Amino acid sequence: MTPPTSKRSLLQLLSRTILFGGQPDAVLAEIAEGMQEVRYAAGAQIFARGDPGDALFLVREGRVRISILAPDGRELSFAHALASDIFGEIAVLDGSPRSANAMALSDVATLPLSRSNFNRLVDRHSSLARAVVHLLCARLREVSDHLEDIALLPLTARLARFFLNRLSGQLGDPRMRVSLGMSQSELALLLGASRPKVNAALMSLAQAGAVVRDGEVFSCNPHILAELAQRDE
Repeated sequence: MTPPTSKRSLLQLLSRTILFGGQPDAVLAEIAEGMQEVRYAAGAQIFARGDPGDALFLVREGRVRISILAPDGRELSFAHALASDIFGEIAVLDGSPRSANAMALSDVATLPLSRSNFNRLVDRHSSLARAVVHLLCARLREVSDHLEDIALLPLTARLARFFLNRLSGQLGDPRMRVSLGMSQSELALLLGASRPKVNAALMSLAQAGAVVRDGEVFSCNPHILAELAQRDE
């Protein structure tokens, strides 16, 4: 069982997730009872494509890369899971093997929920079944938007959209500062490009006045970013 002090923080964390947010406190408490923290060192593989889908994971801290590896060795990163993000839910929902790889990019603390516990909770609470539908729709939109960006938009526009997405929680903040929290190589994987091309795209944004770089922090002009994000050439 989770100790009382960490259980309170776990309930708060669960309430911020796309899957469990909005559930009654009693349901959140049931979910928390089935979770026990598991930590991974940076570089550790949490699961690989084809592994059994025996649990979904809630990130307590750290960063996890979700990706697939092509037969020729190229890697495509679909997303990064950060604190309060859920990952690994697809295989848990359909009982099939893992559809992607999950690797810790930093030291990561996760809270797994076993497939058996999750199914028991969904059977008991119809509100969780509705939340699953909401989560799957959100995932489908995310993947569709990601692949559409890679297929149809030039890299500079994709990078501008990346910054705009990171600014979404800063409305009204005159500084509009973004820390990447990752290397340019990792950013390149997310954008479906090479590191040199991402570096060139960053320079293009800087020359247009969209970003000003100070180490790993970027001061952003959202108006210029929005204009560049719409360009198709």
